[in-house]
Amino acid sequence: MSSNRTFTMIKPDAVNAGNIGNILQMINEAGFKIVAMKYTRLSKQDAQAFYAVHSARPFFGELVEFMISGTIVAAILEKDNAVADFRTLIGATNPAEAAEGTIRKAYASSIGENAVHGSDSDENAAIEGAFHFAGREIY
Repeated sequence: MSSNRTFTMIKPDAVNAGNIGNILQMINEAGFKIVAMKYTRLSKQDAQAFYAVHSARPFFGELVEFMISGTIVAAILEKDNAVADFRTLIGATNPAEAAEGTIRKAYASSIGENAVHGSDSDENAAIEGAFHFAGREIY
């Protein structure tokens, strides 16, 4: 059974480029309700913990350095079939392969600097949301 919540981060590249408002508008227009959101910066330890699943991959160090390079916007989104619908909205990891009308097609510059993170499963959405937000911060 699918969940009605997912987690996202607007990554440093999109924040630095001034695309927070445009991305949030796309999220709202796609029918998602924002139930938690904050502007924050990951520490190196936090980035390593959040992306621990990728720790054995050759791009891990570069990913961590990118994610600590600037501020992010973390958010929990709500909608029926949230994880799958948000994955569709963000588009392929490689913006060159992302469909027209997706966040990554519009705002990502490369595979590494791909504007947004979106949870890949209901289980990870819950884990990632809890990583960034205390229960009292979710509405």
